[in-house]
Amino acid sequence: MLKLIASLVVAGVAATQPVVPTVRVLADDTKITESCRVVIDPGVVIEDLNGDGVIHIAADDVTVEFADGSVLVGAKPGTDPDTFKGVGISIRDHKGVTLKNARVSGFKVGIQAERTPGLTIDGAELVNNFRQRLRSTPKAEHGGDWLWPHRNDGGEWLRNYGAALAVKDARGIVIRKVKVRQGQNGMVLDRVVGGQIYDNDCSFLSGWGIAMWRCSSNVISRNALDFCVRGYSHGVYNRGQDSAGLLMFEQNNRNIIAENSITHGGDGIFGFAGHEAIGETPAPDGFNYRRKGNNDNLFIGNDLSYAPAHGLEMTFSYGNRILKNRFVGNAICGIWGGYSQETLIAGNLFEDNGDMAYGLERGGVNIEHGADNLIIDNTFKNNKCGVHLWWDDDGALFSKPGVAANYKGVSGNVIAGNTFEGDALVLQLRDASRTKDKVTGTVFANNTLKNVGKEIDAKDIDVIRTGETPEYAIPDLKGVVGETRPVGARAHLAGRENIIMTEWGPWDHEGPLVRALQSEGARHVYEFRNIDPRSVEVTGRSIRSKAGKAEPGKPWTLTIDSSAVGVRPYTLSVNDPALKQEINGALLSVRWDVVVFPWEGEPGPNPPPDLEAWRAAAKLPAAKRAKTDRLSFQFGSGGPSDVDIAPEITNAKFRGDYCGLIATARVPLTKGKWRLSTLSDDGVRVLVDGKPLIENWTHHGATRDTAELEVKGDRAVEITVEYFEIYGAAVLDFQIEPIP
Repeated sequence: MLKLIASLVVAGVAATQPVVPTVRVLADDTKITESCRVVIDPGVVIEDLNGDGVIHIAADDVTVEFADGSVLVGAKPGTDPDTFKGVGISIRDHKGVTLKNARVSGFKVGIQAERTPGLTIDGAELVNNFRQRLRSTPKAEHGGDWLWPHRNDGGEWLRNYGAALAVKDARGIVIRKVKVRQGQNGMVLDRVVGGQIYDNDCSFLSGWGIAMWRCSSNVISRNALDFCVRGYSHGVYNRGQDSAGLLMFEQNNRNIIAENSITHGGDGIFGFAGHEAIGETPAPDGFNYRRKGNNDNLFIGNDLSYAPAHGLEMTFSYGNRILKNRFVGNAICGIWGGYSQETLIAGNLFEDNGDMAYGLERGGVNIEHGADNLIIDNTFKNNKCGVHLWWDDDGALFSKPGVAANYKGVSGNVIAGNTFEGDALVLQLRDASRTKDKVTGTVFANNTLKNVGKEIDAKDIDVIRTGETPEYAIPDLKGVVGETRPVGARAHLAGRENIIMTEWGPWDHEGPLVRALQSEGARHVYEFRNIDPRSVEVTGRSIRSKAGKAEPGKPWTLTIDSSAVGVRPYTLSVNDPALKQEINGALLSVRWDVVVFPWEGEPGPNPPPDLEAWRAAAKLPAAKRAKTDRLSFQFGSGGPSDVDIAPEITNAKFRGDYCGLIATARVPLTKGKWRLSTLSDDGVRVLVDGKPLIENWTHHGATRDTAELEVKGDRAVEITVEYFEIYGAAVLDFQIEPIP
């Protein structure tokens, strides 16, 4: 019997076919116990009031199919996606369930299945489900946007980040032809064994395309997992913030990852053996730490390019085969394999990797504390470094039981039969130990070098230059499933410059987009994509706006400025059929008197200990004075001489570290309340008429600070901004706007 909190309608069908009932879903906790077709009327919103699912599929061996046009919606239009709650469709403790053509929107978890052997998800559109609002901006990263994938045994992934589709404790599942957009995570797979996940498109997400936790013997093939990214601003910063096209955490073994497009992810593939595997969290009694990790996986024929961090990261893991993949244009490196062993890296292309690297981790293949790895028959082109292997002192990490039980040092690695062309450095070996005996048995033989900068950098380390190139076999992929060919399908979006972030995640290059290209000083510039210029209006007192040339299919810009001195608020309104949006901004048209100077600091992350001595350094001969019409500088890893403040500052060639800046201006303000804000890395102080209003005089990452100022009558106020940088990345941005 079919128990429903809904109406039941039996559809007439041909006499030769079984009668399939139609379930018209009207309310929460609709229970389905036999095969049926689901109908949901247009515009109906059904909230999951108790958090356990709106639709419950509660029988074995049933097929539930959504009728054309039916969408299960859990939140009202206009609801912010970081407030979405509940589950759309729940399947628990039933085998052989088939769900077809499901469409789910507006939930924390779109479809959730637990203990469902033989589950099939065949065709689904899971669009506009939960995602966090990102606090990073084009100007600076916000540390609070970092994900934390390291624990999930308590269901942390779904609780913290949600998912379009989640499956836990299941064998022999099939997931195919699922499309996920406008969300944070596509699929979360927890303890899934022997599944087939193919022909899916989980792209343009702000977290993970597919996330795997303790999953083994699965085939993940011919999926598009592109642009699963956060923590990136092209040319400004590249963090990735632990986003990834494919996440593999805590002992995922013997999986086949074949012919997927996994480009433009924070990492393409982000794999870590797990805290249990290396002994950082308690393990079950009798746990054997030998060879625990993400082991014996096959990565073949994938495109792992254009990541803000790594194309493929697989650490503390053993016996993985990485064959015939494409690693192009990754910001840090193609492969990062710290503490990995017995890895076969063969037949891959590594090209143009490492242009936004950090220190010496850069280029094609980077492995710290790795042993018995084979890097053979690959093509390396124009990387900052082809192969980099090293030992450094990781202290207490060496004593972790999962590390100690497997550690072999940096030994027995073979780099042979590769072609290196145009790489700045082919092979770097480093040994940071006092004894200089930690990097041993490295073979570098039978490689072809063309137009490289330097062949080997291996101070005090012996390199074996003879030996045969090991043979390897390409596995038979007849068992790989899927009809699509996603690799290369988005070639028109090649390059990290096509990662365009919004506060809700990466732009999908299809829908409408408005973003600020410049939003400081007396000139603001916005870029528009897929928006009719006639639908855009700018209003504000003494405000001018000018649109650039708009051509079909191409972005166009709008410049907003003013000839009037002071703070000039404006409203930018978009009333396009595809987008309704209102943006409030404020021009700050003043001239700042700026002094830049070096200061001497105590070693470490220590602010200037003596404020008056720091201020006195601004009057020494090394200081330079200038005038500027903006106070918004993306220093990055550079300093004041690198951001075009004024010729006097540029020509002084200030270093980025231990630099100070003091800026002063008289700003006309009208009676009322005003909001002042700074974005700083490191310390900042804002004084109004000599009195501190904002004070964050500390060593910190990019941080937004705000304060309110009430002006009793129209007058000019004197604003002074004091700023210091210690070391590392740096940014300073000052804004002021009226409070309505």
